[in-house]
Amino acid sequence: MTQKLKTNDLLAILIIAAMVAGCREISVPRPKGYFRIDLPAKRYLSFSDSLSRTMNMPLKFEYPDYGTVSNLSEGTTEPGWLNIDFPAFRATIYLTYKNVNKNLEALIEQTYRMNVKNHIAKADAINEQVIQDPARNIYGILYDLKGNTATAVQFFVTDSTDHYLRGSLYFKAEPNPDSLAPVVEFFRDDIIHLIETLSWK
Repeated sequence: MTQKLKTNDLLAILIIAAMVAGCREISVPRPKGYFRIDLPAKRYLSFSDSLSRTMNMPLKFEYPDYGTVSNLSEGTTEPGWLNIDFPAFRATIYLTYKNVNKNLEALIEQTYRMNVKNHIAKADAINEQVIQDPARNIYGILYDLKGNTATAVQFFVTDSTDHYLRGSLYFKAEPNPDSLAPVVEFFRDDIIHLIETLSWK
């Protein structure tokens, strides 16, 4: 009887120990988190006549007031290069303006080769949105590149006879679509606003 009691006591102790151990939290690695990014309110400035004359770009558009326009053509023989920099986000929208001189097909091919084809290997998908606004004489394509690409949004627009503008959004950071997604969407809206307010002169 004493031996049986000892066995029962031992069994009870093992059951209680198992229950206590089962109540403990099991340590599981947590997924990597990202810092919350505070995005500014949307307000826009005009890329005015004086700026476009200084930079030799016959066009007008609106750009975010939290960005700074810099002229990359200054001191060069080829006008039409400018950036909209967003230092707080380590982001830049690169813009290039070209005069169309019976070379529209070559300009579109160059844009595709430089800005899209180079990223195909890294992209999970490339979505194209056709831009057609006959009232403003603006036609083009907006590219959304998904995955670990250096650029997430690119575009070109033209009037098909005289003017051609291409642009691309880049971040000075390691591509990470999960952490950059909200910021990419934020600046994508600014690019769409730029296109929607664009006019040729």
